[in-house]
Amino acid sequence: MPHFRTYDDAELHYRVLGPADSPLPPLMCLAGGPGRDAAYLGDLGGLAAHRQLILPDGRGTGASPAAADPARYAFPQLAEDLEALRAHLGLERFQVLAHDAGAAVAQAYAAGYPQRLTRLVLVCPGSRLQGELPDDAREIFETRRHEEWWPEASAALEQLTEATDLSEVRELLFAAAPLAYGRWDEPQRAHAATEGEQLGPVPRAGFWQGVDEQLRLTLLAGLREVTCPVLVVTGDRDGVTGMQAGELVAASFPDAQVHPLHGVGHYPWVDEPTLFAPLVENFLHTT
Repeated sequence: MPHFRTYDDAELHYRVLGPADSPLPPLMCLAGGPGRDAAYLGDLGGLAAHRQLILPDGRGTGASPAAADPARYAFPQLAEDLEALRAHLGLERFQVLAHDAGAAVAQAYAAGYPQRLTRLVLVCPGSRLQGELPDDAREIFETRRHEEWWPEASAALEQLTEATDLSEVRELLFAAAPLAYGRWDEPQRAHAATEGEQLGPVPRAGFWQGVDEQLRLTLLAGLREVTCPVLVVTGDRDGVTGMQAGELVAASFPDAQVHPLHGVGHYPWVDEPTLFAPLVENFLHTT
């Protein structure tokens, strides 16, 4: 697996998918979780068919080692790792796609290095950075109470708030997983089954550490200076972050559009790859 040295000399790893001879620019893909192995992104519904995808493993996830200093897990620091990877790859400017909590890393990067980005795609982001936590995700979840998995998923959600044993947490995550998908068929079940083993509890816990109100407002102010086009993708069955959060995130940028997908949950490339991949490709090709 290829690796690079970041700003504090840590050796971090990344994967490359797709054709090396593609004439299209590579797409940097940031995983969420927070603290989840980037392997769950797969090839993002076929985006690797015609261009290279670069998928870094954040500190303490995948093949990347744990951070010597827990402060390095905070998302503004992860944005500095992204800048080190950009320099390592020799990319003057580049495109970024970020999912879930990875959108916070992407926003921190955009605020600090707006001149480096040509396109930014944020998939099912949360809006904690914007200072608001809409409750429509819970409303979406409630509308699905007629589905057979709902009672078990609802009970698991309640138990997760107090669970501390890692094995129990993993079991509860799988029981609650259907709320994150547009439907609960075999592809969704197989994708959800990987979550428990892919989550890093320590990177997850450190993601927001040290991000005080002053830093939050500074990052938000920086987003107003981002000139590249931004696409925010949401799903109308996303019981994790909902849809309103994406609208709040888009409003933070001067040039952003929101594209909701019907019948799609928190992982659009799993639920509807034939909708998701063309949407992203069309955006990346727009001049």
